[in-house]
Amino acid sequence: MHPVRCVVVVWICVGDMAHYSEFESVPGYGASQEITSGPVGGSSSFSWKLKAVMDRLVAFLLLVAIWPAILLVALAVRLDSPGPIFFRQPRFGAGRSVIMVTKFRTMRQDGTDIGGRRQATRDDDRITKVGKFLRRTCLDELPQIWDVLVGRMSLVGPRPHPLSLEVDGHPIEELVPNYHQRHTVRPGITGLAQINGNRGPVVSVAMGRERVRYDVEYIRDHSLWLDIRILFRTLVVPFQKDGSY
Repeated sequence: MHPVRCVVVVWICVGDMAHYSEFESVPGYGASQEITSGPVGGSSSFSWKLKAVMDRLVAFLLLVAIWPAILLVALAVRLDSPGPIFFRQPRFGAGRSVIMVTKFRTMRQDGTDIGGRRQATRDDDRITKVGKFLRRTCLDELPQIWDVLVGRMSLVGPRPHPLSLEVDGHPIEELVPNYHQRHTVRPGITGLAQINGNRGPVVSVAMGRERVRYDVEYIRDHSLWLDIRILFRTLVVPFQKDGSY
């Protein structure tokens, strides 16, 4: 990409992030909890502390390596439809804190749902042309590497859900009794549930319970080796045919 174009796209991205700074200051939406190690309320262990260090180190290296791709995607989003490049949404973080999770915007600006009550559906008319490709390839998640670098998220962990997530018209925490057990650690860009095919919108109570089961299993059995296995298996997730859209 031509240097001048790079500067223009970077300027747009920075302006886009600044656009959300006011939203983050709204009471109840900007507060996040810094978790240094281990499950909240659990014992600190060397593996969880090492995980926190490795998360930020790998996130930094990834950003250095793939910044041209991030700029290209940002430019594609900007040219595809009116609105900001990024979509930032309050979601559950570690200890049920509220964090801001960043994604490339894949829907029309007038169709975005900050609360997350309305999940994406197949052939959803809110999704843009570029957004369909980004969702299918998981490229819309790339900005979350920054969320990992600043400590809001991990590379691997339970996927962060919107605060108002509903299944069959009911809040998911009312349908899955142990739902908040998944919020004892930092949420991740990918996780055990995702590599086992449980990704995308939670379309049924059974799917929600299965996802929580995978998340609790990950927290219980966590190790650095398990994280590495999940990261490598995640590389083939965009090529799998599943229920995500």
